[in-house]
Amino acid sequence: MAPAVLIEDLQKRYGALEALKGVSFEVASGEIFGLLGPNGAGKTTTLRCLCTLATPDAGRIELSGISVLDQPKLARQKLGYVAQEVALDKVLTGRELLQLQAAIYHLPADSIKPQIDQAIALLSLEDWADKRTGTYSGGLKKRLDLAAGLLHQPDLLVLDEPTVGLDIESRVVVWDFLRQLRDSGTTILLTSHYLEEVDALADRVAIIDQGKVISSGTPSALKDRVGGDRVTLRIREFTSAEEAASAKSMLQAMPFVQEVIINSAQGNSLNLVVTPQSEALMMIQQALKAADLPTFGISQSRPSLDDVYLAATGKTLMDAEMAAASSRDLKAERKQNMR
Repeated sequence: MAPAVLIEDLQKRYGALEALKGVSFEVASGEIFGLLGPNGAGKTTTLRCLCTLATPDAGRIELSGISVLDQPKLARQKLGYVAQEVALDKVLTGRELLQLQAAIYHLPADSIKPQIDQAIALLSLEDWADKRTGTYSGGLKKRLDLAAGLLHQPDLLVLDEPTVGLDIESRVVVWDFLRQLRDSGTTILLTSHYLEEVDALADRVAIIDQGKVISSGTPSALKDRVGGDRVTLRIREFTSAEEAASAKSMLQAMPFVQEVIINSAQGNSLNLVVTPQSEALMMIQQALKAADLPTFGISQSRPSLDDVYLAATGKTLMDAEMAAASSRDLKAERKQNMR
């Protein structure tokens, strides 16, 4: 059986910016698949190409065996897309907005009311459906947006950052709903830069960075590939590059240390992958002390998806987010200065 989503060697350029550099992955029917990566990694561009909102320069996209590029109208009938930014008419009630959505999808007249009622019930919007959306909280707006994306009962629901900006309570509501939807047979493809969201929801995940998929698999398998526990070490609050390099050379010689990465974005802290053992921290501290190096802070934990990203790129997801934000600010400043 053809996968619910097949993307092969997807490429997209915006002028000098190469947004996608050969993205490939598959989504099986009836699973939640997560695209994890920092802002600017290419997640939204990938979804826009899948949803026929952008045309790739090269590559192949299929929905259940249907070519999205050759049969875009048929592909649109099979998917629901919920964008990152919620766009609602503040004057309309939630029910009126869903009626408008039903008209846009050309739903049969006799199915409109039952499908709207079902969508409202699924998202627990009964108490708000007949109130103007301008009175909705952020969480309610997102739930209504999800209802609109589901109204035509698509085989695939595509979500771009479904809980960005929501409080914890609203995020949990959305998470529970998505799990119920998956269990009922709907395939879900979502993007996120929230590590805990992808870890909690996704059956499988692809980590994307700078327009390329750098790792993919189940969250547990990806974390197992890291190969051991993670130790985060700070020699000083702000360690010099020379001192960090010296410590790295010394630590790499220890038999239970598998990998050492210097994180320059976090004051030249050191991130180690070690064979799990109870005495690892004590042995590292003893080695540092013998080399006349202090220990400002040290911790040991099981691998996370952030460790998978760190192992693949040499930086944490937070570092990548900060670098992307800094780059955007710099570009905006340059643009302002040119005016």
